[in-house]
Amino acid sequence: MTGPGSLPPLPERRLEILWYLIAGDGRYPWDPAWRRRVDFEYVQAWAKSIDVNGFYGALLATQPTSGMDPWITAASLVPTTRRMKFVIAVHPSVYTPTSLVKLATTLDQNSGGRVILNVVSGHTGLEAAGVHLAHEERYEHTDEFLTVYRALMRGERVDFDGKHLKIRGAEAAFLSLQQPYPPLWFGGASPIARDVAAKHIDNYLTWGEPPAETAELIADVRARAARHGRSLRFGIRLNLIVRDTDEEAWAAAQDMLDHLDDDVVARVQAESGRQESVGQARQLSFHKGVKPRFARDLEVYPNVWSGFGLIRGGPGLALVGSPESVAARIREYHALGIDSFIVSGNPLLEETYRFGTQVMPLLPVTHDDPGTLRPAGYTRPKPAGSPAPGPSSSGSPLVAAG
Repeated sequence: MTGPGSLPPLPERRLEILWYLIAGDGRYPWDPAWRRRVDFEYVQAWAKSIDVNGFYGALLATQPTSGMDPWITAASLVPTTRRMKFVIAVHPSVYTPTSLVKLATTLDQNSGGRVILNVVSGHTGLEAAGVHLAHEERYEHTDEFLTVYRALMRGERVDFDGKHLKIRGAEAAFLSLQQPYPPLWFGGASPIARDVAAKHIDNYLTWGEPPAETAELIADVRARAARHGRSLRFGIRLNLIVRDTDEEAWAAAQDMLDHLDDDVVARVQAESGRQESVGQARQLSFHKGVKPRFARDLEVYPNVWSGFGLIRGGPGLALVGSPESVAARIREYHALGIDSFIVSGNPLLEETYRFGTQVMPLLPVTHDDPGTLRPAGYTRPKPAGSPAPGPSSSGSPLVAAG
């Protein structure tokens, strides 16, 4: 444990800009009349635009029973891209630790070390996928899952006896290219989610909130991590409306609001209300589920708009303004401790170019040099001096390394 007088050092600061990749696009994607047909050729063009415009990577968002499979999509896009990192949404309840190890190590090797895992546990039930765990139980399961997963990815042989997982004699056939494993990203606003993040996660993600609320969240999670002798990085998910001037950007926000009918708002708010998510409740507080007449009535902080929360569940805040105004807000969040920004605007394809050419040059973005990692091969290196596998001591949970 680390006491208050000996906090762990903070990670090196970075500024990573990532985009968003889902199975839908369009100017007003909630309206079938404006929704585009998205196929693999479209996704390839989309990924290439992410790559060439200097984004660090993209979140491949999905649900267990809907959307594109993120693993197959990422694997299919490896030859199309050179530097794009694939942030793959993972719901631990629908995997075993050993199956996730196999997927992560293989794709990390095959992509040249471009895999990031976004662990998703609490925002919605998974009954449609055959998983019947309540909100708190899903996080308990995630805690056990990540304990086993991280040990396996470190090359340990694992025996584990927990409340949700019982594992004997598990080990990875080979290791990932990134060591000790591809970065683990994670979001969750409830107390149990923050505790799991503090114990296991490399980068804690929050849905967009005004800077004051974001700073409070960072301070809380950072303190929880320090109690485990750990330090974390932080990321944020934000929508975008970028135009040449602030006035044009707010006019675009008003246009979006004018194309949003009350039935869509009612449906989205009803669906959001069914989610078991503390973060979703926090998002609702910024717009109250009510469509105003004027877009700027939902400006909760300069250039920060909550209107997206009326048309989509999950992250509902957007940065609205000129390239200079949007870059200024990103710098403000970065000064609070945010290193990773997952952003998006509609249409998702075209807006990669607008952001990449107009906003990105105004920011000190981080670019990892592609090709610095080389495939190690599908064999498991044996650490020098490793003891032979043997029986673990009694107790629960059990993690035995060998």
